[in-house]
Amino acid sequence: MNRKVMIFSLTSSKKLATQVAFILGLPISNVEVMHFADGEIMVRSLESVRDSNVYIIQSTCPPVTENLMEVLIFTDALKRSSAHEINVVIPYFGYARQDRMARPREPITAKLIADLLTAAGIKRIITVDIHTLQIQGFFAVPVEIMSVLPMFGHHLRQRLENENIPLDQVVVVSPDHGSAIRARDLASLLPNSQIALIDKRRPAPNKAEVSSLIGDVYGKIAIIVDDIVDTGGTMIAASDLLKKHGAKRILACATHGVFSQNALELLKQSPIDLLTITDSIEHDNLQGIEVISVAPMLGQVIDHIEKGLPLSPIYDAYNL
Repeated sequence: MNRKVMIFSLTSSKKLATQVAFILGLPISNVEVMHFADGEIMVRSLESVRDSNVYIIQSTCPPVTENLMEVLIFTDALKRSSAHEINVVIPYFGYARQDRMARPREPITAKLIADLLTAAGIKRIITVDIHTLQIQGFFAVPVEIMSVLPMFGHHLRQRLENENIPLDQVVVVSPDHGSAIRARDLASLLPNSQIALIDKRRPAPNKAEVSSLIGDVYGKIAIIVDDIVDTGGTMIAASDLLKKHGAKRILACATHGVFSQNALELLKQSPIDLLTITDSIEHDNLQGIEVISVAPMLGQVIDHIEKGLPLSPIYDAYNL
C-alpha cells in the first residue's frame, strides 16, 4: 500500500521544510502551533493524518526547550490521531553536547531527550552531523545521521581550484581534539592537503582557551572545520592562534550556525576570511557568511525511506 506522506513544519525550520517538501513534490501540511500566556504549548494538525506517514521537520535550536516541546507535543497529537508512522527530522539536535557525565552529578540530557522522543511515539530520527555519533545508541528506534562534510569538501575544492590555489598549500585544522576525525575526513577530500590540531581547554561552559598548535600553517591556507558555531569562542580563538602562527588566509566551515549572544559580531572582527555553514538553523541577513542547503540531502533520504530503498547509496554520496 502506498500511504499518504505528509510534511509538517513547526516553528524553527519553516524555510528548510518548504524546500524539502518542494523537492519531494509535496505540500506543507497545515498545523496550528499555540504558545499560551502562561508558557504552555499546544500543537495540532489541521488536516487528517490517519494512516499517513508523517515527517516533522524541526531543529531544536534556540529556544531549544520550546522547540523540543513542540516536537514532543505534536508527536503525541499525531499518535493519538492514528498516524501510521511519525518520523522526526531534526537537522540540528539540541542537547547533543550533554552526552556524558563530564563532571560529578551532571545529567546525560541527550539520553533523556532520546527517551522522551521514543516514549512520545516516533518511528525514526533523521539528523545532520550530530555532535557525537554515539548518541544514536541512546535511541530504541532507527537514527539516520547524515554528514555534510562531502558537501563542504566539494565546495571548498571548487573555490580553491577557481582561485588557482594548489591543495598542497592547504591545511585542514581541527579546533579541538573532538574535531580531529572530522578534520582528517575533510582533508581526505582535499588531496595533498595537510592536517593541524589545536589543543583547547574549557575553563567554563561557553569559554574556550587554546594553548598550542600541532602542525605547520605558516604561509598556508588554513581551513577550520567544526560541527557547531555557538558563541564563536572556539573558532575565534583558533583563528587568532592560526594568524599568530603565520597562516596566509583562514577559512572556516561548520554544519550548524547557532550564533548565540554576539557571536556574529565577534566573528566579523576575527581573522576568519570566510565562514561557510548550512541552513540546518534558520537565520536572516547573514552577511559575509556562505550557506549551503541540506534540503536536497534530506529530501533524498525521505524519498528512499518511502520507496523502501536502501539509504546506503545516499550515505555513499554524502558521507565518508
